[in-house]
Amino acid sequence: MAGGRERGARPQRPWSVYRANTFELSNEMIGLALAGNSQDPDEPVLEFSVACTELVTPALDRKPNSFVAASCTTPPQAFWTKHAQTEVIEGTSNPIFLSSVAFFQESNINQQTQVKLAVYDVKDRSQGTMYMLGSALFPVKELLQDKNHRLLLELRSAENERVGNISVVAWQMEEKRDQRTPVAHLPDTINGRTVLPVDESLTESMGVRTKYASLCKDTLLHSVFGGTMSRMYRFPTTDGNHLRVLEQMAESVLSLNIPRQFVKLLLEEDAVRVCELEELGELSPCWENLRRQIVSQYQTIILTYQETLTDLTDYRGPSFKASNLKAERKLEFMPTNLHVQRMRVQDELGFDHTYDVITIGAPAAHCQGFKNSGLRKLIQKFEEAKKHALSSSQSIVYIPQDIVRAKEIIAHINTLKTQVSYYAERLSRAAKERSANGLERTLAILADKTRQLVTVCDCKLLSSAIQALNAARPEYIASKASPSADSEQVVLRNDQDTLLAKWSGRNSRSSLHADWHEEEWEKVWLNVDKSLECIIQRVDKLLQKERRPSDGSQDSTHSDLQAGVSKKDGSPSTEEAYPGEWSEALYPLLTTLTECVAMMSDKAKKSMVFLLMQDSAPTIAMDLSLQYRRDVVFCQTLTALICGFIIKLRNCLRDDGFLRQLYTIGLLAQFESLLSTYGEELAMLEDMSVGIMDLRNVTFKVTQATGSSAPDMLPVITGNRDGFNVRIPLPGTMFDALPREIQNGMLLRVQPVLFNVGINEQQTLAEKFGDTSLQEIINLESLARLNSYYEQFKEVLPEDCLPRSRSQTCLPELLRFLGQNVHARKNKNVDILWQAAEICRRLNGVRFTSCKSAKDRTAMSVTLEQCLILQHEHGMAPQVFTQALDCMRSEGCRRENTTKNVGCRKYAFNSLQLKAFPKHYRPPDGTYGKVDT
Repeated sequence: MAGGRERGARPQRPWSVYRANTFELSNEMIGLALAGNSQDPDEPVLEFSVACTELVTPALDRKPNSFVAASCTTPPQAFWTKHAQTEVIEGTSNPIFLSSVAFFQESNINQQTQVKLAVYDVKDRSQGTMYMLGSALFPVKELLQDKNHRLLLELRSAENERVGNISVVAWQMEEKRDQRTPVAHLPDTINGRTVLPVDESLTESMGVRTKYASLCKDTLLHSVFGGTMSRMYRFPTTDGNHLRVLEQMAESVLSLNIPRQFVKLLLEEDAVRVCELEELGELSPCWENLRRQIVSQYQTIILTYQETLTDLTDYRGPSFKASNLKAERKLEFMPTNLHVQRMRVQDELGFDHTYDVITIGAPAAHCQGFKNSGLRKLIQKFEEAKKHALSSSQSIVYIPQDIVRAKEIIAHINTLKTQVSYYAERLSRAAKERSANGLERTLAILADKTRQLVTVCDCKLLSSAIQALNAARPEYIASKASPSADSEQVVLRNDQDTLLAKWSGRNSRSSLHADWHEEEWEKVWLNVDKSLECIIQRVDKLLQKERRPSDGSQDSTHSDLQAGVSKKDGSPSTEEAYPGEWSEALYPLLTTLTECVAMMSDKAKKSMVFLLMQDSAPTIAMDLSLQYRRDVVFCQTLTALICGFIIKLRNCLRDDGFLRQLYTIGLLAQFESLLSTYGEELAMLEDMSVGIMDLRNVTFKVTQATGSSAPDMLPVITGNRDGFNVRIPLPGTMFDALPREIQNGMLLRVQPVLFNVGINEQQTLAEKFGDTSLQEIINLESLARLNSYYEQFKEVLPEDCLPRSRSQTCLPELLRFLGQNVHARKNKNVDILWQAAEICRRLNGVRFTSCKSAKDRTAMSVTLEQCLILQHEHGMAPQVFTQALDCMRSEGCRRENTTKNVGCRKYAFNSLQLKAFPKHYRPPDGTYGKVDT
């Protein structure tokens, strides 16, 4: 949900979601801030950590499993609002909680705000049975006024009995460091757990934060992402300091915006296809029937796209598609549960490190179902059906390369014809203005574009296709008075060299009907060539006369007449130049060129359209059905990619190494999938793998935004199914920071890779009774592409383009380990996922994580990845790894993602399922249960 709508929906959000409100900070509130770093929009106004000591339970034989819930009330408000809670720590009377309680600017607290800390004892986490052990109150003012910003409060039960103590320690940041006295130390060890002192180094200068782009406040990111949730943690490190961790999750307006643009482009592309077929002209009855069938199929699919576009335009819900709507037909082009998951780490030196992962439900055609398998098998079946249909057909059989070439020829002709017309007009204008320089420059471009067009049209494929089209005309059939050896050649095959056909040139000045030979087509494009030569010669003479008026060279049409192209000679016989002389001399020649180009382009394009019609005719229904499924899957994948590209570009705007890598070898996009290779998920994996590979047809171009409003920052898609380009507008100041190559509009490529490892109980079935070959094939293919990408990198870029890492393992070694694991065929080998993710980060790539709905298994994966990063890259103490992992899973943003999707704050697992999961992918007790997904 976008920020604006979210603000109005406060009562519907769970208590633990920090909401965005539009209010001005009071002076009193500003005064309370311990952090107060105005340069950092994500800095909390107040943050404190809690720890309990000497907790007593009524049953003295057991130690509590406790958590702390923080509520607050600000006068004149007369009720308590639950604000946050910590993770559950089991079996200790002296718990130290890793999740801190943070009040952000939108929390609307001041010094008079009262905070209530209630400590609960959870008797049974799986059943959720608990009772309140005791509570304590304090006003914010009291915490701020304490010289150490530390309170030690007694916990009292409902019967007013003392049940323990709770310590509150406020964290202090940059701006107040000079007035600060050291915070009193907690005991060095409590119940065997190491307790580390407050991190003094957090108060160091944080000038590097200018590089940090806030999801909530950054001009670019705020226009794309919204509904941001935030959580804060403090984790001890091995060297006695603390890591300050901000976890965030945000949805994106692109979940709706990109599908709207994409479906509109598909509509336009298919409408053009129908127009091209209609414009083929009159065909013999057999071909006419075929054309009608194809047009009818296209019109049906166009109606479907029109309905989809209307549905997407009329949609007024949240800006993400909940997992329980993944099979909703009206929203099938929208990605499921698309979010950006961010972890921002501030280390002991005060430096910021940001890690982003795009999470998305597996891009798949849920609405169309999986009974007939997914895209990989469907494409295979289609190719087999096409071979069979063509082998039993009397139509010409074209090889796949011919089809690709035909599409390229149509695209080139469309582009070059437009360019020739444009530069012919500019040449005419230069002649009118008598601009010698303008004339020379424009003529050079016009000549280049015209010759390119002639080169495109001078090919065997085009020549034979033109003959085939003319053989399909009614007058050609009528001209065959009696059967003969020649008439048998109407059956169109690849041996078209000897085909004779009658042709009536629609644009030709003479309506001559003549036998059409290959040489006739050659004459058409030779006419274009000769027309161009006439113009070049005429311009040359005009410029010579302009430069040497004393030579008195007479203007002659002799060479033009020899060229064999009909034209008028409007030049004067006198030596004196007069206004309009150049214009009059060039106008008839330019008209002739434009007419010849139009005739050649028209014939060439129609012949290619006819070729494509012949190729698609036998399997058109199957083709369009398959294409529709592929469109749905690709749109979901493309939306995720665009989100990832934008956030990566914004984060790395000042990283010269990354930007150089981006325009030199392209962006690495690494998709991680946790789908099983059993049942419906196998078909989903087929869909997803094709959608991801289709991203190779996507390029990006960065432009300067035309305005500063949010819509001006939204990406714009152009192109068609043969290739889409995504324009990313940046505000002026950001655009100016880019290297010249990107500013000049260089197209930026993408190298997508996908690694899949199934981890659930269905994967156990696949490994024992089913087939895991698809997973193996996908991982091997992606390994090859990843190695190829790194080889390209080594060839053209230095190692210092890459980010630094604390890891002792170099990239070649990591790739070798990944290769060993991919080839090992070990069951549920999650090392593949961990190593692929690390390689992606080390190669400046963008990370994507998916499962069926991006809600449960994805939550386990991203939280595990965050803790692995904290341990390996930031020195988080290994003894708190499991606690930190449980903490993020129980109280972090991904727990709230379950509520956003299905209205229940539980992961959709059961205890039996989880026994099949790898150990590190199991959530803590009490966070999962039976949920309708």
